[in-house]
Amino acid sequence: QVQLVESGGGLVQAGGSLRLSCAASGRTSSNYVMGWFRQAPGKEREFVAAIGRSGLLKNYADSVKGRFTISRDNAKNTVSLQMNSLKPEDTAVYYCAARASIALSTGNYDYWGQGTQVTVSS
Repeated sequence: QVQLVESGGGLVQAGGSLRLSCAASGRTSSNYVMGWFRQAPGKEREFVAAIGRSGLLKNYADSVKGRFTISRDNAKNTVSLQMNSLKPEDTAVYYCAARASIALSTGNYDYWGQGTQVTVSS
């Protein structure tokens, strides 16, 4: 079992940056593939980025490639999402998730945080 708590959301103007963090407790986060997802009002939750257990493998949704960077610090049991060049369409609740697997995936995650709101104004 692992517990996930996101932080770092907020209100930012278009073109700005935010850094989201996810703190994991319980079992060591290095045993898990970690991911970020988001859900905008009236839309289904969608995959944003994932990172492998060692931090070497990463995967991004096409909509955020080149703007967002996922990273992890296994010593601190944290995962981060650096978001640059933010657009109004990035507005959503962002969720951290953990997957008990060695394979990156855009779905089938086992544990979820409560989410943090990101609002990008135009």
